[in-house]
Amino acid sequence: MICAAGLGLSSLFGSVIGLIVRRIPHRWNDVFLGFCAGMMLTAAVVCLILPAVGMCRPAAWWQVVAGVVAGVALIGMLDRFTPHLHHLSGIKEEERHVNNASLNRTLLFVMAIAIHKLPEGLATGISFNGEPGNAFAVALTIALQNIPEGMVVVTPLLMAGVRFLNTALIALTVALLEVAGVFAGYFIGDISSLLLPFMLSLAGGSMLYVISDEMIPETHSHGYQKPATYALVAGVICMLFIESAF
Repeated sequence: MICAAGLGLSSLFGSVIGLIVRRIPHRWNDVFLGFCAGMMLTAAVVCLILPAVGMCRPAAWWQVVAGVVAGVALIGMLDRFTPHLHHLSGIKEEERHVNNASLNRTLLFVMAIAIHKLPEGLATGISFNGEPGNAFAVALTIALQNIPEGMVVVTPLLMAGVRFLNTALIALTVALLEVAGVFAGYFIGDISSLLLPFMLSLAGGSMLYVISDEMIPETHSHGYQKPATYALVAGVICMLFIESAF
């Protein structure tokens, strides 16, 4: 409960900053997201996938492979039928999502953000069925990256002309999506300990997809790929220190 509330509040805190600042320079946006991508990358591998491998005998490692593939496939399917965050924020996007052409722009934006938030919440909830130290490391990582991400997601709405109150309500909805993901992940992972390696790997695979398909391309699309890359490396190192501390 405390963990879910923490993730939701961190997302809201970032959104409040975004509502006040209104416009974030692309350079700092890319640096923030690069750092978050590095932390999430390390969390996905060190705190989710590797513990899943450790729970299995070599003959049962197929669960880990199947879980990662399932996580990638799940988020890839969602990604196919919802628009990318960069496209709806006014940044040129080569992929077209014609299936959603007739839907309301604001609804699409919320759906795009859900691609990020649901896997993060699921990963946190599922991780609490494994090692407590790894679970807290995952939760702390996602809470930290929620702050700059919360800043980023409200800015395009304000720039697109969405009213302040509506933008605030959307930010609240996004935070609640992640909270719901935490509870869903916890109860799914609690169904059977035999499925825990698969579920941890699924959460890790979903995070890897979001990092590679959404976060890293976003940080490399405005000409600031060098500082974003340095920030990603810093995020990896920071997450390793956090994980070792727990």
